[in-house]
Amino acid sequence: MDISVIIPLFNEEESLIELHQWVKSSLTDAGYSFELIFIDDGSSDNSWKVITNLSSTNQNVFGYRFSKNYGKSQALNAGFEYAKGKYIATLDADLQDSPEEIPSMINMLNEQKLDLVSGWKKIRHDSLFFKNIPSKLFNFAARKVSGIKLHDFNCGIKVYRHNVIKTIDVSGEMHRYIPVLASQAGFKRIAEKQVKHQIRKYGVTKFGAERFINGFLDLLTLWFLNQFGKRPMHFFGLLGTFMFIIGIGFLLYLGIDKLYFNINSRLITDRPQFFIALVTIIIGVQFFVSGFIGELLLRLRIKEKSYIISEISSSEGN
Repeated sequence: MDISVIIPLFNEEESLIELHQWVKSSLTDAGYSFELIFIDDGSSDNSWKVITNLSSTNQNVFGYRFSKNYGKSQALNAGFEYAKGKYIATLDADLQDSPEEIPSMINMLNEQKLDLVSGWKKIRHDSLFFKNIPSKLFNFAARKVSGIKLHDFNCGIKVYRHNVIKTIDVSGEMHRYIPVLASQAGFKRIAEKQVKHQIRKYGVTKFGAERFINGFLDLLTLWFLNQFGKRPMHFFGLLGTFMFIIGIGFLLYLGIDKLYFNINSRLITDRPQFFIALVTIIIGVQFFVSGFIGELLLRLRIKEKSYIISEISSSEGN
């Protein structure tokens, strides 16, 4: 198997037949053997029926249906788990990504000995204020935080080597940062290729403005996990030590002042510095405990699936 094409989707029934034919003609003409993996992310329309019909008549088409809508990250992660190809390509199901780009991206992957090639939609057919400008700001922030020089982190069309997708774990809403996850896993040979962006032909976008807020929060999460994910005590312990020193410092000040300078003054517990000391010491202890718990969880962590497959469709039956 040369290529596994993974297509996550949610309510895209109108585009699936056309997309299947487009992928088939593009890869067959290029001389590649392939499998097409549809991940139905809990669609409420007839998407699963279309996938079932396609897989029943095409032995290289496979469908996996989630029991509910889990999100694009979980859909991609499921596709990565079931993919068998030497190369893995991802496409969005809305016909805005061109499968004709895949062969040239694979050639680029091999010629430059890369781990991952990400698409770059330099010219976008989207709303200027609601998509283009926010996307540029988002990608600018992602470049600065991650150090990876990509113009379009969230482009749906990407090509990977098999060992890359079998190593990374895409959870939450981290599909936007797969290049960052790959880099953190040691696959740092990452490049991008300018690709065509097609005008949406059917339906409407499934992502609202909240994706930019979520994307920024996920970026902070990635930064934190990259810096302290394998040593949480270094972060929480440092904060705990800082707060603890402040608290002890106030207590020493109060004790020395009471014993040597203001023996007959009001009680220590009546002074505001006492409560500052008490609060900072408690916070310091809490940070230490958080660090210990983080270290324990890191050592006892059990990898669990974050999605449930309710149905499987292939030419061999459900």
